[in-house]
Parts: sequence; structure tokens; C-alpha cells
Amino acid sequence: MEFFCYHRDRPGSSALRQRTLEAHWSYMDRYADRMIARGPTSDRDGTPTGSVHVLDLPDPAAARAFAFDEPTYQAGGYRDVLLRRWRNTLGTTMWDSPGEPSGYLVLGLAEGPPADVGRPDGHDLIAYGPLLSDDGATWLGTAALTRAATPGAARSLLTQDRYATIEVHSWRFGGRVTASPAT
Repeated sequence: MEFFCYHRDRPGSSALRQRTLEAHWSYMDRYADRMIARGPTSDRDGTPTGSVHVLDLPDPAAARAFAFDEPTYQAGGYRDVLLRRWRNTLGTTMWDSPGEPSGYLVLGLAEGPPADVGRPDGHDLIAYGPLLSDDGATWLGTAALTRAATPGAARSLLTQDRYATIEVHSWRFGGRVTASPAT
């Protein structure tokens, strides 16, 4: 089962996030083979605002354990967590997506009949799919990672009048920073 997890930073938690960074990466290393996409979100000034993880886990209980055992969450660095079943419409991971390792997270939250469930044409997508209830039966919105040129272009991925809210956040590929070998 695939899950979308978005930990939203608590205001003023940048120093705490830095202190827990190694513990966060070590924790995420345990899930590396299950990751579809990952990375931080930030505001216009580059200040971190959250952490996205899309991954394949056995069931909703495992997804909740993943989200709430995370070290920065345990230390109080996040104000909330959006955790939903997700369906990988593209069937790929962010590592299959060549090009610039940054773009936007687009979240559309809604209720009612599903919208935007197919792959949208004309967009440079890294990850895309519906947000679902724990049992996978109810559509709750859509989540996408895209290399759109602007926040407005990213927002245009979703049908505007079908969502209660649409959020657009700057996002970049995440993971442990490794030194490149000397040449």
C-alpha cells in the first residue's frame, strides 16, 4: 500500500529541525527501499516548512508508526501530519525522474466524487496520485510533485472548483547529503 505523509513544521522549529536532522536521516534510511519520493518543503525565503515522504508500507498501522515515530515529530518539531493512502498514478519514483531536483508540492483536499484521477497531460510530473481513506475506498484529494515553472503553473494541475483548498509549496528532492568522490 502506498502512503503520502506530509509533516508540517511548527513555526520557529528550524533550530530543532537542524538538531534532529541526522536522527531523521538515519530513521529514513530504514525506509529507503520503500520510498517513492521524499524531500523538504520551504517558503519563499528557503526556510523549511515541512517534510514530504511517499512510500510503500504494509498497512495503515505501519504508516501511522512511520509518521509518528519519526524523530523530529517525537521532538516536537512538527505542528501536524497529513497522512493518507495514496495511489502512484505514474508508477515511478522520483529517482526515475531526470532533471532539476526541485519544484512544487501541490495538495488538493476535497470530498465528493473523485477529480483529477488520471495523469494530467502537459506537466513535468515527479509524483502524482489520489489521496484516499485508510481503506482506499474514498477519494479525499490529490497530491503531486511537479517541476512547474511557477506556483500558478503548479496549481493548474488541479481542477480549481473541485477542491476545498489547494496548497502549493516549494519542494526539492530530499535524502541524506553525501560527499562526492574526489576526482
